[in-house]
This record gives sequence, C-alpha cells and structure tokens, in this order.
Amino acid sequence: MRIALDAMGGDFAPEAIIKGAILAAQQLTQEDEILLIGKEDIIKPLLDEYGYTGSGIRTYHASQVIEMGEHPTKALTQKTDSSIAVGYGLLKAQQVDAFCSAGNTGAMLVGAMFSVKAIEGILRPSIGGLVPKLKGGYGIMLDVGANAECKPEVLEQFAELGSIYAKYVLEIENPKVGLMNLGEEEGKGTVNTQAAHQRLKANTTINFIGNIEGRDLFNDKADVIVCDGYTGNIILKMAESLYDILSEKNIHDPFFDKFNYETEGGSPILGINGNAIIGHGVSSPLAICNMVMQAQKMVTSRISERFRKYYSV
Repeated sequence: MRIALDAMGGDFAPEAIIKGAILAAQQLTQEDEILLIGKEDIIKPLLDEYGYTGSGIRTYHASQVIEMGEHPTKALTQKTDSSIAVGYGLLKAQQVDAFCSAGNTGAMLVGAMFSVKAIEGILRPSIGGLVPKLKGGYGIMLDVGANAECKPEVLEQFAELGSIYAKYVLEIENPKVGLMNLGEEEGKGTVNTQAAHQRLKANTTINFIGNIEGRDLFNDKADVIVCDGYTGNIILKMAESLYDILSEKNIHDPFFDKFNYETEGGSPILGINGNAIIGHGVSSPLAICNMVMQAQKMVTSRISERFRKYYSV
C-alpha cells in the first residue's frame, strides 16, 4: 500500500507533516509506504535532521505550493506542479492508493472533482466528519462542508455513502441512518428535509430510523447523520470548540478527548474515484499520523471500490 502525503500543506508544514509521517511509518507494515510530496531539497534534510533511517518513507518532488489563502481553482490551474496537483495526479494514475493533505481545503475539493472526479452516479461528493459516540466508537456525519445547500436526492446519497463507510470502515454491521432536523416528527423541517425524509423512508438499501435532533448527535440513536454541509460544518466546529473550552479549563475526559481534531486526523472525501482525506490546517504531527492511519483503513476496506460497485448496479 502506498499513501501519498502533501508535505507542504498546512500551517506548520513541512516540519509537522514530516514528523507525522515518521510517527505513522512506525505503525504501518513493512509493505506500506508513505510518499512525501513536495520540495525534495527541503524534505530530505528534515528527514535526516529528525533521524529517520527507515525504508517506509520516500519523497516525490513537486516544485510548487498552493498557499492556504489562494483561490482553489485558479491555483490548481496555474500551479500544475504543486504538491496537491501532483498528489491527485498520482492518485488518478493509481500510482498511490490514497492522498492526504492538511493544505488548502478548497484546492483539495476542486482537485478531487476535476482530477480523480466523482464516481459515476454520484451527484455531489461529500466530506464526512467522524462523530464520537458515548458508548464507544464513532459514527459519521455528512456533509460537513463541501455542499452548503443540498437537494433531497443529494441528501439521500449522503445516507447511502455514509452507510457504506460506516459498515466497511467503522465496522458497524447495520448502521442506523438519521436525518438531522428540528424535530423528530416526520412532518418537521424545511420543504427540503421533508422531501429528503420521504426519499430516505422509501430507500430499502439503508436502515433509516427517521429524523434526529441535535441532542442525538452523540448517542446511539444513529450511526450515520445526514445533513447539508452548512449545518454539518457548524455542528463540527461547535464540537471542536467544546474540546478547546474543556482543555482551557484543564478538564479532561476520555469521551470529550475524542473531540480533539488530532484523534482521527482528517475528514474523508466520499464519492470520488480514489481515497482522499483533508486534514485540519493547524495539524500537528499526531494529527498527520492519524490521518495516514485513517487512509490505511480506507484502502484496506476497499471503500472507493465499494462505492463504485454500489452505484454501478
């Protein structure tokens, strides 16, 4: 297995990225390889400085960097030898099994759409956010930022994508799907969510349990939480703030510690021809390491192939 990692993406790149790669390499098998993409004249000296002497990390030169504040589409068009563009090129050519970056989020999304592209049949690829559960493990919420507004048929596909991910990556046998709404009753919500409810209710390939409310996010009522990206992003950022507040007050709890973005390291882009994960811009070495390990789970589960098989029927 070969996992490509954008060495130049993130507020603390390349140092934090390289340190994270070294941490991940210690956990991967001898058959696995991390490919650090970026400026080799910067990456190689840092690997030497940090004392890395193993064979599980290689470099792949990319001469340009898409900065965090750049316009995604324009940057990808003008910087064809950027670490993000090169990473997606390798993923498209199937020279790597997954691509991870803590760099420009917009460029990661645009690159996914215009390089490896959406799986045929997918209306809108989604960003999935992992949600810790009170009784252990994780659920998945989608979308958490890629699609601010979603039609009912798009929300229905989010339920399908989330169910497949929950089953094969999170190892939940029959994942329960809940539609995030402002009330549990079937008739509650906007015209959009009411229509989505009816589509989900009629979909026999998912285990739809009805509407859920914000208070149900962390309990076991639903394993897959469906919402538009506007709602999902607000919920995700609020959850992250809870961890920050508790940490400032020096309050630590095993459950709330899972709200730390470092725990899983990033959010997968679901519904594209390949495995890609977007990391937090302020990613630490631990976050980078966990993002790589999450990519390994996605590759091992053959999740992208399972999506293609589902929508080819």
